Amino acid sequence: MQRPDVGEYAPYFAKYVDLVTGNELVHTLRAQIGDTLATLRAVSEGDSLMRYADGKWSLREVVGHMIDTERIFAYRVLRIARADETPLPGFDQDPYIAAGRFDERAWTSLLDEFEAVRRSNLFLFEGLDAEAWGRRGVSSGSPITARGLGFVIAGHELHHMRIVRERYLA
Repeated sequence: MQRPDVGEYAPYFAKYVDLVTGNELVHTLRAQIGDTLATLRAVSEGDSLMRYADGKWSLREVVGHMIDTERIFAYRVLRIARADETPLPGFDQDPYIAAGRFDERAWTSLLDEFEAVRRSNLFLFEGLDAEAWGRRGVSSGSPITARGLGFVIAGHELHHMRIVRERYLA
């Protein structure tokens, strides 16, 4: 697979796509499972409720956000890859965090869910051919390809895990 060109995603997403090295998206997504879970499983149940500052998300909320976002973006990949031309709406992450009540969930449950969502998405992504990855759609009012969304998923996780390591676990 080739990396997405700049025109394959909205400028806002460049901060995520730029974090992904190489062209092997599926390999990167698979490798992230082990890296991310190794880091997060070292966090205790109690420490998973930590916030690095007032008004910031807890670690549980960060993981819940990663899960929700990956689900939404993978759904967009599916729709676009299957040649569905229906414009897809954006979403506001903050109401999702509030409604998700992630701090009330067991830490291990959230980690298991993250792993299950990622593994499920890998099956979808491994089944897409070059034509499907290159299909274009509209999401959040901007043109995007399935490939662009795949790289956004990988970069979104890298972005949040960098924050976790620098601000929560430092």
